[in-house]
Amino acid sequence: MTRLTILRVVSKWMVPFILLFALYVQAHGDLGPGGGFQAGVIFAAGIILYSLVFGLEAGRRVFPPRVAESLAALGILLYAGTGWAGLLVGGWYLDFPALNPHHPSHGQHWGIFAVELGVGLAVAGVMTSVFFAFAGRKGAS
Repeated sequence: MTRLTILRVVSKWMVPFILLFALYVQAHGDLGPGGGFQAGVIFAAGIILYSLVFGLEAGRRVFPPRVAESLAALGILLYAGTGWAGLLVGGWYLDFPALNPHHPSHGQHWGIFAVELGVGLAVAGVMTSVFFAFAGRKGAS
């Protein structure tokens, strides 16, 4: 058994747990340490690990660059849209309590959750796009 085989087997087992941990960090980031940026980087690291071990083309099949670019755009729109929602209900930009005037703490919670989700999507999309752009260049080995 070669070292590459061991690396592939271990990576195949680890990548789903890395992606699951990214979702955990994303889901609990509004209440504790972590959040969108950390979750996005962890998610991108899982995709990058897969691409490094199984090859760039395999990574692009699993997570196409078009999907990464779309996630980045969706994340930015979610962040900005959450801010605009505060303006539309009569508050300020990113005024989360204004999203639910009867229960401002609920508006605060959901507003932070939406912004953190937007950041997570944008960071995951941008990090993987940057990796695919640099790894796919001529002369990159």
